[in-house]
Amino acid sequence: MENYLSRTGVSMSMLDQLSVIHVAGTKGKGSTSAMCESILRRHGFRTGFYSSPHLVAVRERIQLSGTMLSERQFAEHFHRVYDSLYSTQAYNGDMPKYFAFLTVLAYNVFLKEKVDVAIVEVGIGGSVDYTNVVRKVPIVGITSLGLDHTSILGTTLPEIAAAKAGIMKPRCAAYTVQQPPDAMKVLRTVAAEIPCPLTVAPDFNAYKFSNGIKVLPIDLEAYRTNASLAIQLAHAWMRHIKRSNDNTMTNGNEVSNGIIEKANRDNECNIVTTLPPETVQGLKECRWPGRFQVIKTENVHFYLDGAHTKESMEICAKWFEENNRGRDKVLVFSATGDRDVEILLRPLRSIKYKKIFFVIPTAHADVNKNQDNYSSVEQKDLIAKCNNNANIWKNYQNSDDTKIDVLECVSDALCSIKDESGISVLMTGSLHLVGAALSIINPKLH
Repeated sequence: MENYLSRTGVSMSMLDQLSVIHVAGTKGKGSTSAMCESILRRHGFRTGFYSSPHLVAVRERIQLSGTMLSERQFAEHFHRVYDSLYSTQAYNGDMPKYFAFLTVLAYNVFLKEKVDVAIVEVGIGGSVDYTNVVRKVPIVGITSLGLDHTSILGTTLPEIAAAKAGIMKPRCAAYTVQQPPDAMKVLRTVAAEIPCPLTVAPDFNAYKFSNGIKVLPIDLEAYRTNASLAIQLAHAWMRHIKRSNDNTMTNGNEVSNGIIEKANRDNECNIVTTLPPETVQGLKECRWPGRFQVIKTENVHFYLDGAHTKESMEICAKWFEENNRGRDKVLVFSATGDRDVEILLRPLRSIKYKKIFFVIPTAHADVNKNQDNYSSVEQKDLIAKCNNNANIWKNYQNSDDTKIDVLECVSDALCSIKDESGISVLMTGSLHLVGAALSIINPKLH
């Protein structure tokens, strides 16, 4: 990554000048990052935001001041970075892969556009993630941890916690949420070794709102947990900037060391509980497509959530059921990668569905047939996976009056319910599925 950045004109000393809030975790790192960005933007800062994956357009991954890059902006930055990399190849094929390239592009954009702060969501893990090329990070956050990407990160929670903790840096301020004891022990051990202070964000009920109103766009405990972490990250960064600006010392490392020493003397200074209007407004205005998202049409209510872990699916199922009592329900499901489908489907069993669709997570079937990366063999494999998912469901189905279909794409599922009325449709199991659905029913992510 250092090599790729250098070839685009970004030295490590230049990258050190980018003020970054780095966010890792298993669950909620996207929504936490989005809320953090929204808060800081409301406070008047020019923000950059790098997230993954995208739902409809790749431009979603790189945002400036809460707005994804326009097609023209993306094209200009893309070609400048790509051409620099292509012209400096040491050998044929000496180019970054997809996510590495987008990460190089994002850091280039944020430096070129002179953002005040870049909120950067980790891709996978932390310690060896491409985003972790940054060396001087004032603030890092670690969201709720769970078992995911086990083939890459490890098969136990302590192993995964160690990978996520890899974003901690000397002289940074680290924040996390309540974790399982074995995961928290690892985070505290890593923080002590680096060293950097590690602070646990308070329960959301601890906050005092300046306008007396406690309102979040999504009323879920998991979302409140993410919101609390986002609040602490945003305010920690604002304190860091204020102290850096107010401090008469000119050496940045000395300033950071001073902050750490003060934090260790008085841990309470790391926490904010009384929230100003800008913070409250930032939380209320934040929208994170594809995560606990509701789109209501005249006949159908769509509930979209890219849940892909056991814990996330449990929350998703509860959210869907509690908001749709008395309505006919439809499930559209797809899972990608090496995830244990039986574990993902289990929380959904308590809900009674009128129809269930197991689909390939693409918008239209003709895309599968025309693109080179979807050969007929791959297509058969994807359908076989959907059939396997359907069989898993049938094995523990309590009754046989639910209609179950395996379909080649999301649009086929939508066509099957287009004449229905008064139904609620849950689309979950994969962000790729959610993205495919949004590209049909809400392509501009309104």
